[in-house]
Amino acid sequence: MLQSTIAKIRPLDRAYFQKAQAHLDSQTKPKGSLGVLERIACRLVAMAGGEAPSVDPARIYTCAGDHGVAAQGVSLFPQEVTRQMVTNFVMNGAAINVLTRTAGVDLKVVDAGCLGDRFPDHPALVQCKVAPGTRDLSTEAAMSREECVKALENGIALARAAHADGIVTLGTGEMGIANTTPATALFCAFLGLTPAVITGPGTGLGAEGMRHKIAVIEKSLALHAPTIAKADPIDILACLGGFEIATLAGLILGGASLGMPLIIDGFISSSAYVAARAICPQVAEYAFFSHASAEPGFAAVMKSLDASPLLHLDMRLGEGTGAAMAVFILRSAANLYTDMATFSAAGVHSGE
Repeated sequence: MLQSTIAKIRPLDRAYFQKAQAHLDSQTKPKGSLGVLERIACRLVAMAGGEAPSVDPARIYTCAGDHGVAAQGVSLFPQEVTRQMVTNFVMNGAAINVLTRTAGVDLKVVDAGCLGDRFPDHPALVQCKVAPGTRDLSTEAAMSREECVKALENGIALARAAHADGIVTLGTGEMGIANTTPATALFCAFLGLTPAVITGPGTGLGAEGMRHKIAVIEKSLALHAPTIAKADPIDILACLGGFEIATLAGLILGGASLGMPLIIDGFISSSAYVAARAICPQVAEYAFFSHASAEPGFAAVMKSLDASPLLHLDMRLGEGTGAAMAVFILRSAANLYTDMATFSAAGVHSGE
């Protein structure tokens, strides 16, 4: 499934960008006056094969998993919180529930690898647990390659299920106590960044906690340096990642293979994007970064990717909260393209 999915991811046809920009330039406004919205619209047109773009319906998958590295004391919260928050998501009590309802976006919660047994069945919950939490990446590989591939393929299956349900746009979200540690390690491994530059407080670590977290990440990178040097992205993801991160990476690959617009949430989701991009660089054509995470290292990540998030709201919650709000930006771009009058139709002089 993984290899066939990768083979289907194609660069967008630049001719569609030219066609879309010509249409935008014919509309009742000065050329280029809608800025980023015009660039988004052009990308959406290209994803739609030159047809009028649509964003809705949209769905966010909030994928949850636990991490063995939590045993190193890199988070203020106990691991039990991951499972408790999954229940909260299912019961519509979290920020992501409020924002998806506000934005008119569908939400699915995914057990990608939480501690404990199977959750009670619920229509909003997808159960595809690879294992009950990863191993401690600071002492051994977080996942076996086989487990990592399984998580990637679970994510591809989520994208395919959404597409079959008529979903047009996919958003990423996550939950996992201690998951800023594997995410930071992945940014370092894939982008050549250093832990001291991009490690953040996560759930609110103080200065001493930050120093310890940096040391744990440095130890992890040193332990897995031979694997990182070989530059096999799946092996790197297996050593340093998490089940929810790998599942999201698969979701990104799967969505790109189906030509779906992808809205990447904050710090953790972006690490899944970086892994997916290392596996198949063409996924970059389909991805929009929802918001600038307030995690201190996120700006360095975006600079390394030459990317610009759509929103700047000083948020660092995760869950897919930024993705839920960014759907409105994409929706606005698509609707402007399809609904705004042209100079000729409106009888307005273009000034040319």
